[in-house]
Amino acid sequence: MKQITRKSLLYKSGLGFWCINHVQGCSHGCRYPCYAWMMADSRRRVDSYEEWCRPALVSNAEELLEKELNRMRTRPDSIHLCLTTDPFMYGFPDVTALTLRLIELINSFGISCSTLTKGIMPVELADTSRFPEANTHGISLVSLDEDFRNRWEPGAAHYSERIGALRELHDYGCRTLVHIEPYPTPNIITQSLQKLLEAVAFADEIWLGGWNYNDLSKNYPGYKNFYEEQSAILNRFLAARQTS
Repeated sequence: MKQITRKSLLYKSGLGFWCINHVQGCSHGCRYPCYAWMMADSRRRVDSYEEWCRPALVSNAEELLEKELNRMRTRPDSIHLCLTTDPFMYGFPDVTALTLRLIELINSFGISCSTLTKGIMPVELADTSRFPEANTHGISLVSLDEDFRNRWEPGAAHYSERIGALRELHDYGCRTLVHIEPYPTPNIITQSLQKLLEAVAFADEIWLGGWNYNDLSKNYPGYKNFYEEQSAILNRFLAARQTS
């Protein structure tokens, strides 16, 4: 796997939380299009989409992160992995191994971690001798239809694999999250949000967001009403879960 070095790793995102991205690029090749790819392209960090899909590991990530955490006068309560890459990239064990070491390092400073992946959550995260229960582990999941995944997330893990790995962590007592974004409108795929929610009902947190970065969703008549309806479905689902 290609390796690169960086001068910094830890940063505060425009969304207001702290992050690290210890890989450049992502093999999942999402075609929504991927916001991270668009930013990398605009800043000339990679020469092509094909290069973006051939990820490069930040070889000095551990050294950098330890130095940056030691320098901080006020450390954050949590650090997110990742905004512009995937911490458990499907088919790349070197990425997963580095991610686990970085989470362990962050936790050693008394800081919790949140993760979000379209890959497979490793069961090692449930090892409480290495990782505290304060960490939150999440998957990105917008459909259960594998034809949709093949078209829009061609390099990512199968949906059943993502759900199964997250469910295993949940069963071990880990805090779990499902991020349903970018959720497609019916002109992209006709599907039931209710069925998707039922498949991940075990998760501690479930979030829903719309389809961004191209106009496909806006081509659907009444797309604003559609997203309001989906939000209502989610809210009813969460309310019913609390009372059951």
